[in-house]
Amino acid sequence: MESGEERPRRYELLDSLRGVALVSMILYHFLWDCVYLFHLPVSWFSGSIGDLWQKSICYTFILLSGFCSGIGRHPVKRGWIVTAAGALITIVTLLVTPRQRVLFGVLTLLGASMLITGTSQKVLKKIPPVAGVIGCLLLFWVWMPAGDGYVNWFFKDIPLPKTWYHGYLGAFFGFPPSWFFSTDYFPLFPWVFLFLTGYFLYHWIGNSSGFRRYGTLKIPLFSKVGKNSLLVYMIHQPVLYGGLLLWEELFA
Repeated sequence: MESGEERPRRYELLDSLRGVALVSMILYHFLWDCVYLFHLPVSWFSGSIGDLWQKSICYTFILLSGFCSGIGRHPVKRGWIVTAAGALITIVTLLVTPRQRVLFGVLTLLGASMLITGTSQKVLKKIPPVAGVIGCLLLFWVWMPAGDGYVNWFFKDIPLPKTWYHGYLGAFFGFPPSWFFSTDYFPLFPWVFLFLTGYFLYHWIGNSSGFRRYGTLKIPLFSKVGKNSLLVYMIHQPVLYGGLLLWEELFA
């Protein structure tokens, strides 16, 4: 580290919140495996409650990742590591459980978003944080229905060119062809804008006295999970699936 360069602080509150989101995700995936892989009848899980639960996890995790990208050092290096982890999950699911394959899942999104923010620092820092938060939230809303062939524009549905919905590259950007399938799908559009919302939110409030004061708050168990978020994410599904298989063999 160069002389005079301040090392970024570690805010335990962010680790704790990330840990809460991860534990919620593990519980959600446990029930998902029970319902869709082991055919356990849980009617409410497939309805609006399950959908709301899933969205709460996704929104929190992506927003927090964007927020933390404003703190961490070496965002490009981190982006490549997370991208590689996402590629590993894709390869494993294609080989082991192709019917539950993961193509362009959340780790691929986060890795790509980290690379974008890491290589665009000079441009992003010229944007006022408040304008960045508002603008990225607006863009997130505009591009939200892109997977269905249109965007929101002044509360009107504007169709997108059908030629965009072609191949895996289109699916990566958020324009999936009709044959595309993935059990965990987070394309660049619109989700990169939620990530960037978190990035600008940090630059808006990250240096405030209130954040510096309350950012040190810690929930011990969740904080520990949050500090090891990538490892926990990588191993939780194999552990859950293996445990359920063992349970089925022993007690079914």
